[in-house]
Amino acid sequence: MIIEQIYTGCLSQGAYYIQSGNEVAIIDPLREIDPYMQKAEEANAKIRFIFETHFHADFVSGHLTLAKKTGAKIIFGPNANTKFDALIAKDGQEFKIGEITIKALHTPGHTMESTTYLLIDSSKKDIAIFSGDTLFIGDVGRPDLAQKANNITQEDLAGTLYDSLRKKIMPLNDDVLVYPAHGAGSACGKNLSDETVSTIGEQKKTNYALRSDMTKDEFIKEVTDGLNPPPNYFPLNVKMNKEGYDDIDKIILSGTTPLDPNLFENIVKKKNALILDVRHQDNFAEEHIPNSIFIGIDGSFAPWVGTIVEDVTKPILLVTPDDRVEETVTRLARVGFDNSLGYLKGGIKNWKMQGKLTTSVDQIDSVVFKKLIQNEKLNVFDLRKSDEYSSGYIPNAQNIPLDFLNKKINSFRLNETFYTHCAGGYRSMIAASILKSKGIHNFKDIKGGFNALRKQV
Repeated sequence: MIIEQIYTGCLSQGAYYIQSGNEVAIIDPLREIDPYMQKAEEANAKIRFIFETHFHADFVSGHLTLAKKTGAKIIFGPNANTKFDALIAKDGQEFKIGEITIKALHTPGHTMESTTYLLIDSSKKDIAIFSGDTLFIGDVGRPDLAQKANNITQEDLAGTLYDSLRKKIMPLNDDVLVYPAHGAGSACGKNLSDETVSTIGEQKKTNYALRSDMTKDEFIKEVTDGLNPPPNYFPLNVKMNKEGYDDIDKIILSGTTPLDPNLFENIVKKKNALILDVRHQDNFAEEHIPNSIFIGIDGSFAPWVGTIVEDVTKPILLVTPDDRVEETVTRLARVGFDNSLGYLKGGIKNWKMQGKLTTSVDQIDSVVFKKLIQNEKLNVFDLRKSDEYSSGYIPNAQNIPLDFLNKKINSFRLNETFYTHCAGGYRSMIAASILKSKGIHNFKDIKGGFNALRKQV
């Protein structure tokens, strides 16, 4: 028996490859399915089942394409309603793969169709659960994402999740492994651990939501307290996962079209396209196309695109190194941004050779800023998350996490110069690009962010 977790750091997402004999099951696959097919082919095995723990909101699953290319059956849990052919499992229904069994345990609460899959070996011993967003390491799934679709409150969903955990998960043996769908960094929970695998016993000891003396009312309060609004792209991803989508090969073909500067510029004007610059933040700060938005590929790229880009249907044109175009288009497609129309051939260098304008971001060195703030009262915006801010901050700095920048844009419309920073410079450069696109230019980005400032003791 083989259990392999295939973890994608950008999405903090775990997919699973399970093999017994010459048969394979895939759980919660990403949209680019070649890695799963290659593993099965190398093992001379056949993918028989694709198990989905729920309708994912934070990424587009690869279930449809994988089923089409392999003939595998798509499995969802009870209450799932799809517009494509899928087997809707009953609670407790079992599926044989080689010498092992995978049993569907209906665990509603995160969503109403949420299902945990229990792996049982040939000796009938419970080995592992694949818990999706029902149970994370150190946390549980947020109960507010499916409330509108089901016309129930997040408190009702939280209560349902409490029952699911205590009736289906906690009675399992302490040595049963826990393989969740996400780790730290995912917006599907509040305080996920950096660890990506645990055991039932360990979670009973360390996970606040599995405390044996916890009442349902206490659970509901703790799980629903402090939830940030979900990113804008979540409903789109749920819809795509329920109703279907184009194969990623088609999306990549369109998005990797090379465009010379004139054609690039014409498409921007005719289609009101968003220019998305994914280079390093230092390169963007030095020079970029006016009104372009920076979200660097070397970071939590896809989640930030989903959070920052408010119109998920807007056409996108890319500024990216030539050798990273396909990677960029693929990572956009993972979160449902299928409207990439091409990239700037030759990059900014070619753009300038054609006599076209660039602009820059005004930055200030951390040493210079540290001296300046000792003698003047400055307007400073801290773009880190609230917990980062509370652990240490510049006196009088206003905390507006990047997640809320678009909604609080008027807070930045000041007459005098102001300063922005995050932890290391990535998020503040995203903010800088947004501010400039909104016509706000009277600011300086603190180079290196709070990490650099902290060194200037």
